[in-house]
Amino acid sequence: MAHSTALAGIHSPAEDEKQTNPRGDGRKREREKSSGRGSDFSELSRRIAEADLLRRRPLYYTVRFTAVGLALAGGVAAFLVLGDSWSQLLVAAALAVVFGQLGLAAHDLAHRQVFSRRRPSEIGGLVVADVLLGMSYGWWMNKHTRHHANPNHENKDPDVAPDIIVWSRRQARQAKGPARFIGKHQAALFFPLLTLEGLNLSVSSFRALRSPSMKRPVLEGALLVAHFAVYFGGLFTLLSPGKALAFIAVHQGLFGLYLGSVFAPNHKGMPMIEAGTELDFLRRQVLTSRNVDGGALTDVFMGGLNYQIEHHLFPSMPTPALAKAQVITERYCAELGIPYCRSGLIASHRTALRHLREAGEPLREAGH
Repeated sequence: MAHSTALAGIHSPAEDEKQTNPRGDGRKREREKSSGRGSDFSELSRRIAEADLLRRRPLYYTVRFTAVGLALAGGVAAFLVLGDSWSQLLVAAALAVVFGQLGLAAHDLAHRQVFSRRRPSEIGGLVVADVLLGMSYGWWMNKHTRHHANPNHENKDPDVAPDIIVWSRRQARQAKGPARFIGKHQAALFFPLLTLEGLNLSVSSFRALRSPSMKRPVLEGALLVAHFAVYFGGLFTLLSPGKALAFIAVHQGLFGLYLGSVFAPNHKGMPMIEAGTELDFLRRQVLTSRNVDGGALTDVFMGGLNYQIEHHLFPSMPTPALAKAQVITERYCAELGIPYCRSGLIASHRTALRHLREAGEPLREAGH
C-alpha cells in the first residue's frame, strides 16, 4: 500500500488484501456522476434505512454489557481471593481483555449506538470510561469525533499526528524530537509501543483537563482520581510492591496491546489524504478505511470495528447491524466503482507494518 496519495488516483492495495474495484459500467457511472457525488451517500443511506439497520438493539447491548460487567466482577473477585500471589498475573492478563471490552463499550456509547439520547449516552460513557477505565470520556470523544470527520488526513486527523510515529513520508521529512528517532525503526517498535497505550490514554486524559474544550473538567478529574485511588490503592494494599508493579505492567501492557490491535487494522496502511484534496463524504470514508474479515470471533474481539467502513459511514449504527450493512455497502461501492478494501486480521497488520516501514524510509536515508 502506498504511503500517501492525493487520491486523484487510488494506489493498488497490498497483495494480501481483497479490494472490490470493478471495471466497465461502474467506472462509467462514476464518471457520469462526478459532478454530483454528494448524492451518492444519500442513495446508500436510503438503502440502509429501507433495511432497517439504524434501529437501536437494546437486547443485544443488555446482554453484551451484562457479560462484560460479570467478567469485570469475576476478575475483581479473583483478585481479592488470590491475595499476595504471583498467580495475580493471570488475573491481570484476564482483566486486560475485560478493559479492552470496556473500551469498546465506551466507544459504542460515545457514538450513541446504545441510547438515542445524549444524556444517557454521556452518563454511560463517563461511568465506563472515567470510572472503570481511567480514561477521560470528554477528551476521547473530542479526539475521536475529529478522526471520524477526517480519517487519515495528515493535518486534521489526530490519530495520524506525528507525535511519536510518522504515518507518511511527508511527516517523516518534517519529523523532530522523538518521532525522528523512533520513525527510523517504527515498524519494529510498533507493537512494543502499543504496550504503553493504556498509560498514554490515562496521561493524555489528565493533561486534557486543562483544555478549554473539556466540558466537565472538574467532574471528570474527580472521577479519574477516584479510579486511580481505587486501582493503585487496591493493588498496593493487597500485593507486595514488586507484585503490584508486575500486575500493573502486565495489565496495562496487554490492555494497550489489545486496544492497538483492534484499532490499528482499520486505517493504518490505507491512503493518506493530503491538504487540499477534495473528496465527498462517501469516498472520504470508504477510501481511507479497511474492513477485517474473520467471522464471529473477530466480531467479538474487535467489537464490530472490523466493519470499519460501515461504522464510519453510519457511526450510530448498532454493532449487530454492521454485517448486513457491509453487504449493502460493498455492492453499492461496486456499482460506483469505488475501491472497497477487505483483509484478514493478520494480513491487515502486515500491511500496516509495511506502511510504517515505508513511511519511515526518509529518516533512515537521512541517517546514512
